[in-house]
Parts: sequence; structure tokens; C-alpha cells
Amino acid sequence: MQKITPFLWFDDQAEEAANFYTSLFKHSKIGRIFRNTEEVAEKTGGPVGSVLTIEFEIEGQKFVALNGGPLFKFSESISFVINCETQEEVDYFWEKLTADGGEESACGWLKDKFGLSWQVTPTVLIDMLHDSDEKKSGRVMQAMLQMQKIDIKALKDAYER
Repeated sequence: MQKITPFLWFDDQAEEAANFYTSLFKHSKIGRIFRNTEEVAEKTGGPVGSVLTIEFEIEGQKFVALNGGPLFKFSESISFVINCETQEEVDYFWEKLTADGGEESACGWLKDKFGLSWQVTPTVLIDMLHDSDEKKSGRVMQAMLQMQKIDIKALKDAYER
């Protein structure tokens, strides 16, 4: 068992979210599901038999999702970074995560249809930002600050200028 597991609070979409996230990533699976019993339903207000918690795994990272009601919402103060090797991978995750009500933001950030924040980040961007040549890394930073979805070619053009 991993030492720390992200625990995500949803209103009543935990199962839908877990199924959505595991459908996006190749090495993913649904784990154990705990359903409301009569006793639990009395305390939680959820219907008997409905999902209370669902465990899932994405690329080796385990998560738990809870149907906790509308009390708490996600904010940008927590996000998940997807490290991408190619523009095709960036485009794939950007398209899937902004679909059906997701929202584009700046600098590779977005919110999915559940309100969870993600950073779709090409690994080459991180490498260029950490270049010892401050002029190159500065140009890359300026280019990135103008983007919503990250464009690797545009970053490389700024880097090489």
C-alpha cells in the first residue's frame, strides 16, 4: 500500500469520475467500491446501495473518490500534473479533459468537467525552463505565459531564437 493516497471529494459523481479518469490513461483500473448500507446511508444521506467510496489507480498512483455531497468543491490550489512526451499526448489529454464542460486556463492548466485542476505539461518544457542559459529559459517562459494549451513547437522556436 502506498503511504499517501490522494482522496477526492465529489458531490455524487465519484464513480463517474473514477471511470472517466481510468478511461483516459493506459495503465489504470478501478479497485474496491464501498456502497452505502442502510446504516451508513442513515449517516451520509446517500441512497442504500449507492457508491460511498471508490478506489482507482492511474499509472501506478492510487486514489480514493468519495461521494460526500455538495459541501466542498475543488479549487486550483491542488492540481495533478500530466507529464507528456509529445504534442500528440498533450493534445490528447487536453481534448479529453476539457470535453463536456471542462475549462481551459493558462500555461497548460485546465479544469475537467468535475472541477478538478490538471496541468498538461510537456517534459521538454521543464527541461528548457531549467536551462542554465537564462536568456533561453526566459524566452521559453515568456512564450508559455501566452499559451493556454502548451505548443511544443512554439516553445522550441522561442528556445532556439
